[in-house]
Amino acid sequence: MQARPILAVGSIALDQVETPQGNRQDILGGSAMYFAVAASLFAPVRLVGVVGSDYPEEGWQLFRSNGVDTRDVQQADGHTFRWGGRYSADLSTRETLYTHLGVFESFQPSLCEQNKSTEIVYLANIQPSLQLAICTQATGAQNIISDTMNLWIDLNREELDLVLQKTNIFLINDEEAAQLTGLNDPQDAAEWLLAAGPTAVVIKQGSQGALLATGNLRRYIPVYPYAEVIDPTGAGDSFAGGLIGHIASQKETDLVAAVINGAATASYTVEGFGLEGLLQATTESIHRRGITIQSLME
Repeated sequence: MQARPILAVGSIALDQVETPQGNRQDILGGSAMYFAVAASLFAPVRLVGVVGSDYPEEGWQLFRSNGVDTRDVQQADGHTFRWGGRYSADLSTRETLYTHLGVFESFQPSLCEQNKSTEIVYLANIQPSLQLAICTQATGAQNIISDTMNLWIDLNREELDLVLQKTNIFLINDEEAAQLTGLNDPQDAAEWLLAAGPTAVVIKQGSQGALLATGNLRRYIPVYPYAEVIDPTGAGDSFAGGLIGHIASQKETDLVAAVINGAATASYTVEGFGLEGLLQATTESIHRRGITIQSLME
């Protein structure tokens, strides 16, 4: 089966990352970039976003080499979105050093006619108003997968609730799920979220794996246990890329297999700074790691 295209909207950034293993400055990042590189291993990606006039040719080349359609990536006068973060000694928490929105602050997504008909849509963890703008324009969408973060839960709750109502599969980490639902137990939070609109919920729990809840199914999927964590940045969006890429590449949707593929894909991202680890991955190597994850569930 030929993989179906995925329409994805998110941030395209230049990052500064500090971990106990070292630091990097001005590296390619952003939720849309991590997702696009990961998902393009399995399916064509149509990207929506904005960069500044300072965005490096290296970024455009990376999109081209991965076959990412960038016709809906705007280039505006000004600075590309920049983010800096410092991780704790055990990599379990991070401190945001700065966030400079640049041209992303006034970004208004606009879809070309071809992209409006895309059936599979990923809304990365950007402002809910931008997520809703894509939902309005993507008239052919049949499967909307969305993510969010604590900032939008705090500041844009009403719009986020509207996004939830339009979402088929909702991705969120355990701390954000507790914040959004007021329920600390992931199982309870999943039930609350399913009642809010999505048909499936995936609650990411870091090194503890992820909980998949859909219909009568409640299943924990572990992480790949042999990855050496260098930099966790982008792991969540790489997870989404592997998960949605699997859905787009298969005739029948098997959500357990999709989450396993997401976990295997994310395991490469954490093994290097920025995109270094993910760029070493292949569909075959991710499949092998998926087999290892599957074996831990039996």
